[in-house]
Amino acid sequence: MPIKACVFDAYGTLFDVAAAAREAAAEPGREAFAAVWAKVATDWRLKQLQYTWLRAVADAHTDFWEVTQNGLDWALEASGLDDADLRERLLALYFELSAYPEVPAMLATLKAEGFATAILSNGEPNMLKGAVDSAGVADVLDDVISVQDVGVFKPHKSVYQLVNNRFGTRSDEVLFVSSNGWDAAHGAGFGFISVWVNRAGEPMDRLPWKPAHVLHDLTTIPDLARAG
Repeated sequence: MPIKACVFDAYGTLFDVAAAAREAAAEPGREAFAAVWAKVATDWRLKQLQYTWLRAVADAHTDFWEVTQNGLDWALEASGLDDADLRERLLALYFELSAYPEVPAMLATLKAEGFATAILSNGEPNMLKGAVDSAGVADVLDDVISVQDVGVFKPHKSVYQLVNNRFGTRSDEVLFVSSNGWDAAHGAGFGFISVWVNRAGEPMDRLPWKPAHVLHDLTTIPDLARAG
């Protein structure tokens, strides 16, 4: 079937999740943080994701903003940092995450060629709005879909079903793009034409499903959409 909708995970796919820590580390007076910012960014993201999975399997849903704060608190403590001002600065910057350089032009190309475009994210709606507005890509997205509509985090099937509900598509008419290997795999298991954006060159996750495509960035997404 031809592709009708191109749907993207947000954090790590369109938006650089390390940007908040990297930008804070470059600010004057944050020398102690600058020495460990990369570790904090990695720990923060890992715990953020782990907490979504643990809450999903325990039926203990909360919004992604709480999970993001919990992950940051763990990461700061793990690096021996007890700095309320730094914590608040990092959380503020998370609302203004930078998009990867190729994102605006890629989305604009998809829109110009008639594909529906959307985000499908664990993110809480206000968080997603902040990132979308900061990146200046609101006008090239048809929708920003949050798991808040079903009350469970990815990779629950009900999350992926939100896309078909919104666009009236069959699963094989959707190009689903994620930088998370597990997310791309579960998208493939749901029936999407799935793309893993493997920016870090990681091994393939050992799951029952595999993405149809593996890319290093998002530049060639329009080519895959045209090819179906």
